[in-house]
This record gives sequence, C-alpha cells and structure tokens, in this order.
Amino acid sequence: MPKILRRLTVPLALAATMALAQTNPTFEVASIKPAAPVDMMKLAQEMQAGHMPKIGPHIDSARAEYTYMALRDLIVMAYKVKPYQVTGPDWLANERFDIVAKFPEGASKDDAPKMLQALLEERFKLVAHRDSKEHPVLALVVGKGGPKMKESPEAPKPIDESAPLKPGEVKMDSAEGPIRMTMGKDGSASVNMGIKGTMNYKMDMANQSMHLDADMVTMEGFAEMLTQFSKIGGGSGRQVVDMTGLKGNYQVALDISLADLMNMARAAGMDVPGGPGGGGRGTSAADAASDPGGSATMLQSVQTLGLKLESRKAVVEQLIIDHIEKTPTEN
Repeated sequence: MPKILRRLTVPLALAATMALAQTNPTFEVASIKPAAPVDMMKLAQEMQAGHMPKIGPHIDSARAEYTYMALRDLIVMAYKVKPYQVTGPDWLANERFDIVAKFPEGASKDDAPKMLQALLEERFKLVAHRDSKEHPVLALVVGKGGPKMKESPEAPKPIDESAPLKPGEVKMDSAEGPIRMTMGKDGSASVNMGIKGTMNYKMDMANQSMHLDADMVTMEGFAEMLTQFSKIGGGSGRQVVDMTGLKGNYQVALDISLADLMNMARAAGMDVPGGPGGGGRGTSAADAASDPGGSATMLQSVQTLGLKLESRKAVVEQLIIDHIEKTPTEN
C-alpha cells in the first residue's frame, strides 16, 4: 500500500466512525416503565388551580423525560410526523409509558428524536416504513361568501428558549419545537407555539363548551388543529388539508362542546369516566363517527369563519408500523 494511503487510512476510518455515530445517536442510558393511571378529575382540578401537571415530553441539554405518553405519541416525537400519519395497531394510543433518558456527552436537544427512535427500535422492536398514497381527506376551502377572519396585526416569533419563564408559565416540548403555557386559576390557558402562533382557551360551563381563540396562525396550522378535532369520538380521523389559498396569519375562533372533548379524550385512549355529557348540546360517539368532520360544533365554527370542509382525495404520507411489541425489553 502506498505511504500516502496508509497515512489516510486511520483518519478516514475515524471520520467514517464519527459520521456513523452522528447519524445514529443513542441515549447513554434510558429507563422505561409503564405509566401509572392518571386521576382525570384530580388532574382537571389541578389545572383549574393554575398548576400544570408534568405530562408529555420535557427535554433539556442533559436529559429527556417522556411522562404518561402513549406509544403513538412517542412514535410521533421520534419520527417527526403527525398523529394522523401513524398507521398501526389501535392499542398504540392506549399503552402509556414513562421514559427517563440521559444524553451522551456532546449530544443536544436536536438529537432527541433520533435517539428516541433508536430506543423504540431497540426496546420495543419497532420496525416501520414510510409510504405515500392517495387517501380521503377533508379539504379546508373558502366558502361562497369569502373568508370572515381578521388578519393578525403581527407575525409570530420563534420562542427564545433562553428567556426566563414568566410567573405561572411552564415550558413543554413537542415534535415541532418548544411550547410555553400559562394556566389560569379559572381553567383558562394561554399557549405560545412560537412561529405557529398563540392559542388561548377557556371552559364555558354555562354552555358546556370550550372556547378557543388562536392568533397569528396560518391556514396550514389551522388545518392541523382541525385534524386533531376530526378524530373526536373515534370518527374517520381524516387529515384536514389546507386548500384555501390564503397565505397570511389570521385570528380564528372555535367552540367545541364538552361532549365532543370527552369523546376525543376517550378516542385518544384516556380513561374518562361517565358518558358524553352536554345535555344534548354535543354529539355522541356514533354521531361523531358518522360526521365527516368528527364534531358538529367544529363544523359550525368553521362555517362562521367563512370556510368549509369538503371530502376530497389527496396524497398523504404515512408512517406504516410493520412490527412493534407492547412490552419493552427490561431496563
């Protein structure tokens, strides 16, 4: 072997090893435990008192914690997809776990999704592939009378993670970046989603509904929000696709009945006691399932904005779960 090649062999081997390590990062150590049941009534009381429970993903520069998270939501975080893009067993929404993991030296928050993906593949034997096919969707389009929304006077700004938390504010993580939330003692909440805009919601017990106001949101972001509500009551769960052609940032409002919210929680695998309330104001699970939007109150709110939902077909990317175990291998 020529001398110049011998001199390059070791550096090239090291470079290849480092590149492989960078593309396949793993947690230094991780603990996975089945999540304990959550008392939903107690949880609601804590939130009404202004205390945000530690549920969901919380990631800093040294560790990642995923608390009371369904396998489906962990997959969403790991593969950076939307919940409606995950195709797999129904029990993915019901099996919940607590994960505490330590970052290896030199890793950052940006590595967390890849490391979580590697953890799921190793401990749950997850095998998945991506596919794009034409599926029925709900197209968000402008109604005959034109849009009736106001454009936001300001554009959304990214969240400065170095900025100190305001009184009563907590930080959370999502598959698409950091979130900051402030809970009110009256059960209201303000959510700062950075470049995706802000959201405020409040329970209206007199009308048995939740009122939601969003500011500085794009129609694409609004369509994503509607997609989550389209799954209420275990309905078709079709993706809502923005086909409005509107490019600005808008102020939008939705009113969702508590009966619909209860159905949505059950469809997400949460143990919610009792049947859907609302004294006839909301929809039953059967009604929601037959409704292409999954929620009658949602459809009414969309129409008041000068928009409507139409059944169409579009190419949708899906993450197909080929294999996954319900029980992870031991810690």
